[in-house]
Amino acid sequence: MAVYTKESKINEPIFEDPSIMAVINRFGLYLGVGDKSIGESCEKHGIDTDFFLAIINTYLNPDYLPEKIIDKRYLGLMVDYLEKTDKYYKDIQLPNIDRHFNLLLRNESESISAESQSNLELLNKFYAEVKDEMNHNITTETEFWFPLIRHNCQEAKKLIRIGEGEFKGVRLELPFDHSGLEDKIRDLISFFVIHLKGVKNHNLLMAVVSAIFVLEKDIKQNNRIRNRIFRPLCEN
Repeated sequence: MAVYTKESKINEPIFEDPSIMAVINRFGLYLGVGDKSIGESCEKHGIDTDFFLAIINTYLNPDYLPEKIIDKRYLGLMVDYLEKTDKYYKDIQLPNIDRHFNLLLRNESESISAESQSNLELLNKFYAEVKDEMNHNITTETEFWFPLIRHNCQEAKKLIRIGEGEFKGVRLELPFDHSGLEDKIRDLISFFVIHLKGVKNHNLLMAVVSAIFVLEKDIKQNNRIRNRIFRPLCEN
């Protein structure tokens, strides 16, 4: 898999994997990026090139290990990126799934027959549990962990040890390991793929499942960023 450098064209990673566009958006870059190099585009938009490359390469390449992003000055940039990621989940991706799922439920409730009962309501309940856990994680990070990290950066203090501390009276847990949530989303997808029954509107169903697949991929690849960039920055 390609490893991008500052000489690479800014459009190359988008052609490789269009899902990277959601990541690039978090840097303030949108479709219509042109054919400038990554270095030129980052300079034009005031983006730290090394940080940008570390993020997109880690997101796209499971074998990539970032080497340059070890200085504490990158911690603030990392928090900014993760805040925008959490906001994207809360304001864009989850509402998108909600809209499609609610429309599917309404459509199925009108068309379903007594002989063909679906288990869609059960899957919706499981999805609601996943969404609640996601929103809890986002709230914990945006209201407690990220302000704490910013405060420590501003005060030039060493960060509290991971998982050991309170902030605003709340006991903090690890902010990085979202693997449990990742597993639950994978289970949810598996239920759709393997155990779903009785659904009539397959176009709406595909819209729901496709949106959940997109969310699962983004969380999985951003967990890689958390583990390979964010955690080391906090622990060093």
